[in-house]
Amino acid sequence: MPVTRNHRGTPVCKWPLAAAALAAIVLLAGCATAPPYQPPAIDLPQSYKEAGATPAHPGGPANISAVWWGVYGDDGLDALEARIDVSSQTLRKAVALWQDARAQVRVARSAYFPTVSAGVSVSNSHTSANVVGKSLAGKTTPDHTLGLTASWEPDLFGRIGNTVDAAQAHAEASADDVAAVRLGLQAELATDYFGVRSLDREAALLQRTIDTYTSVLELVTNRYYGGIATQGDVAQARAQLESTRAQLSDLQLNRTQLEHAIATLVGESASRFSLPPLQADTPSAHLPMVPAAVPSQLLERRPDIASAERRVAAANAQVGVARAAFFPDLILALGGGLESTNLAGWLTAPSRFWAIGPALVGTILDGGRRRANADSARAQFDASAADYRQTVLHAFQEVEDGYAAVQALQNEAASQQAASEASAEALRMGIDRYRKGAVAYLEVGVLEGAALASDRALENVRRRQLVASVSLVKALGGGWEPAGQATARDGTRAVAAAPAP
Repeated sequence: MPVTRNHRGTPVCKWPLAAAALAAIVLLAGCATAPPYQPPAIDLPQSYKEAGATPAHPGGPANISAVWWGVYGDDGLDALEARIDVSSQTLRKAVALWQDARAQVRVARSAYFPTVSAGVSVSNSHTSANVVGKSLAGKTTPDHTLGLTASWEPDLFGRIGNTVDAAQAHAEASADDVAAVRLGLQAELATDYFGVRSLDREAALLQRTIDTYTSVLELVTNRYYGGIATQGDVAQARAQLESTRAQLSDLQLNRTQLEHAIATLVGESASRFSLPPLQADTPSAHLPMVPAAVPSQLLERRPDIASAERRVAAANAQVGVARAAFFPDLILALGGGLESTNLAGWLTAPSRFWAIGPALVGTILDGGRRRANADSARAQFDASAADYRQTVLHAFQEVEDGYAAVQALQNEAASQQAASEASAEALRMGIDRYRKGAVAYLEVGVLEGAALASDRALENVRRRQLVASVSLVKALGGGWEPAGQATARDGTRAVAAAPAP
């Protein structure tokens, strides 16, 4: 029977017995793999309920451009959106977390390779003189050691492979998180920008109304001095004017706060950022057609759904890691070097030492810890699957809400446009009757308030239409292209347009 001996001639391993043990281990290795992975099943509807009556673009979300905000035709918005990838600190954080996840993949993969370490030590030890039976009793012994050790653990039961798979899935989820954060920031910026521009148009409306009310106050005052109007008419006209000025001041505060929010989104101090007011001849943002979609596309178009699915895959791999703990670890170790009582002794052959051999280590009794870890891993998988399904349900809700809002606001805008035109005509006729003395100013004041409220309501509806359009684009996944993402060398999906460090 072949026998392996160390440098002292002592037998250390009988190869037939070791080969039999290794063969048994390999046969058992298949029991420790992770469960076959399939994304959690989702019961998808055939169509969106609220999209039925909505005029939709036939191209669908697959044709939504990566620069989806360009369809609104606003150069100011285009310039601000371009700054998200450059200076947004929120996006920088997401990218940094993605880079950390990629590094963790490399950490996990390093376990596939041997670990080699080297060391040198110089020590002096003194043995007590009162120890009986020791040849070194009462002596001081110097020891100079220069050694090299190497160890390698074959992945017999899938522990390392499943750890790598889990890290890989987490890295892919982190890449999808970056896309989700970017899309969220882009949508929030567009919403705030449209809010600012709507307030600019509303401020211009209030300013025109203030100019009109000033003229009306002058008319009422002249009529009062002429003995035609009463002092109450003058007071009412002045109250109407000052109330409108107060509304303009409140509106300017809202605009300032939105401007500060935009500054934070693009990564600039609010103290140095300013957004010039909208010029009178600047056209409003274009309201694009609504993209059509089917529910099955949503699972492919939403980065947050993709991220949740990758975390389910990571949890599934962790189940395999927990299962592998029930099997022993095979460690192949190699060590050698030089050891002598003085440095000069390193140059002689007798100073050499070495050791080589496998070690099979397994836990026999742990008080149920491995079973508890396996149960925990399975529970975490179930939690990740539930989180994935909840993410999908929330996504469907957002899409349905978006389609419903677009349709309802379209009808509301048409009705409000008619109401605003009717209020303007009623006010014109009321002022004309007041000039002729046919009615009291009280009626004019009521008509003025109604006309202003109608005009502001119309502008509010138009702003809500733009915001609903942005929300629907975001709910459909924006311009994210999962199939077009490149694959990095370490297997993680690359993130396009990551902000510069």
